Amino acid sequence: MVVYSAMEWYHILAWVASVICFGIFFGHFIRLISFGLPKDKAKTQGKTSAGIRYAYINSMMPQHKESAYLHLPTYTAGIIYHLGTFLSLLLLIFSLINIWIGWKMPELLGWILGGCLLISTLCGLGVLIKRIVKQELRSFSNPDDYISNGLTTIFQAITALFIAFPHLPAIEIVYFIISVLFLVWFPLGKTRHILYFFFARLHLGYFYGRRGTWPEH
Repeated sequence: MVVYSAMEWYHILAWVASVICFGIFFGHFIRLISFGLPKDKAKTQGKTSAGIRYAYINSMMPQHKESAYLHLPTYTAGIIYHLGTFLSLLLLIFSLINIWIGWKMPELLGWILGGCLLISTLCGLGVLIKRIVKQELRSFSNPDDYISNGLTTIFQAITALFIAFPHLPAIEIVYFIISVLFLVWFPLGKTRHILYFFFARLHLGYFYGRRGTWPEH
């Protein structure tokens, strides 16, 4: 990873975009917290903790999701793709902080992380191609789906290149510009489900757990 000697305009742009991005996400977080837990006047029949645990863990297993076990390659690619997104975000945060720290990442570590992101990038590309090629997926897709999938895939790809080959010509500028575009879109497009997913699972598990209607596995 590059050791910076001064803060350039693209560093400032990335910092501004990140502050705005996470500021919007914080606003979403406060809004979701303000809703509280689901309101249900029915008599409690089960354990909410069991329902929440099932919603976060058991129900996400492929054997419990018809859409997963019927399309296992796509499910697996999606999991890897999401992990790649989390890794790319962590590396972006580190890169922004590293502007002042100036820590040089070991070359081998950069190659390993870059290789992992290359795999997740290919998974994202595969998911995007499937959405484009299959008519049944195109029928309920909208521009947000394509932009979110495409931009996230590009973000992972450029992160992989920047981490593995930090001295490529202009790679630093391209990396931070792509990161800015991703950060601007992140809290506005469907990519914001990175936050809403956890609240949706909490509400789902609480509601059905309280009613005791969650499947036993």
